[in-house]
Amino acid sequence: MFEKQFKLAQHNTNVRTELMAGLTTFMTMAYILAVNPQILGAAGMPADGVLIATALASTIGCVIMAFMANLPFALAPGMGLNAYFAYTVVLGHGFSWQAALLAVFIEGIIFIILSLTNVREAIFNAFPLSLKHAVSAGIGLFIALIGFQNANLVIANPSTILARTSFISEFSTFGITALLCFLGVIIIAWLSHHRVKGAILFGILITWILGIIVQAIGIYVPNMELGFFSLYPSFGLPSFTGFGQIVGQAFNFGAMNLKNIGDFLTIIFAFLFVDLFDTLGTLIGVASKANMLDEQGRLPRIKGALMADAIGTTAGALLGTSTVTTYVESAAGVAEGGRTGLTALTTGVLFLLAILLAPIFISIPAFATGAALIYVGFLMLSSLLKLDFDDITEAIPAYFTVLAMPFFYSIADGISFGVISYVVLNALAGKAKKVSLLMYILALLFILKYALLP
Repeated sequence: MFEKQFKLAQHNTNVRTELMAGLTTFMTMAYILAVNPQILGAAGMPADGVLIATALASTIGCVIMAFMANLPFALAPGMGLNAYFAYTVVLGHGFSWQAALLAVFIEGIIFIILSLTNVREAIFNAFPLSLKHAVSAGIGLFIALIGFQNANLVIANPSTILARTSFISEFSTFGITALLCFLGVIIIAWLSHHRVKGAILFGILITWILGIIVQAIGIYVPNMELGFFSLYPSFGLPSFTGFGQIVGQAFNFGAMNLKNIGDFLTIIFAFLFVDLFDTLGTLIGVASKANMLDEQGRLPRIKGALMADAIGTTAGALLGTSTVTTYVESAAGVAEGGRTGLTALTTGVLFLLAILLAPIFISIPAFATGAALIYVGFLMLSSLLKLDFDDITEAIPAYFTVLAMPFFYSIADGISFGVISYVVLNALAGKAKKVSLLMYILALLFILKYALLP
């Protein structure tokens, strides 16, 4: 059954590998079940309802990805986009969360139309191969930074942007979790060196078990005020009361504040921009690393992948969550050998099960998944080896792309800097003809975005 639907042999994979890859992807993404309710809760939405909406929207996106695209990419409400939803749209501009959901719904409908008309596919294909390799490497650094943050190896610091954790003075919290993450990376690398199937997944689980042990003997001391919770798995059932309060609220016009239509349209465009290029960047980066791109740098079956993102976003808004997008953590499953939609389907089913088993899944400590992200970041960084560093017109834009993603904490900004610098540098170097018309249009749009959008 799986062979006929997903053509496993054609993609040099098997059921066990795909299931393991899907589980690995889910393990690295499970944090969204805890983080998304926290962020959208700041906008006044009930956290328990957001958790259920998050799981359902992720399931829908992953299932569509599996059957429409047969690609191993997983989807969920996007980080960054959820923060924009809560802190900028609702708390900053004063819109209700119902109005923000309507903006996300409209964005999803627009993306469905763009996907049907091949606009998003054309944008994907317009990127030169050098920038596609750079996006892959940039995402590698970006998710490695997320891994370092998850493990408290680096923390936010107002004076230096990022700072190293004080390992010794706060060893029972920051120090031990950072050390466990470092050990987790070593474990994954050692297992990978010995070609152990499921090395990343086993690394996550072993790191978690080590955390449980150090808590049991008193080395790790939970401190909820600092965000360090018990590492023991929890059990119980979620409440469905909050979900009933948010499902379908995208059309609760009585609760909306739509007096400033100009701001509302700007917000829709901002959602469109960030989601479009976050998704394209992730597809480019992960597909490039998995050698799924053809000779022209195109991704077969990309229309189905983009449609999964669009439908997932639309459904997510109706269910009560922010924009659904393809996740960079899909790279973890790809690194485990995932090559077909069975990987995405597995991840989607696990998100559905997470509704009932949410307390267990959200108990997975961030330092354990952080180890996986750091290791996957290393794997994706190898895409730099495919760049021609002797051609400055190709290498410098790639350099900007790679650096901007972690430093600006945004895949979309990395792509923006890469496209603008690619167009400008090649035009100045007398190579304007090798740049497609669509790349010129994109560069202009990126410049206007920085000039006009907040």
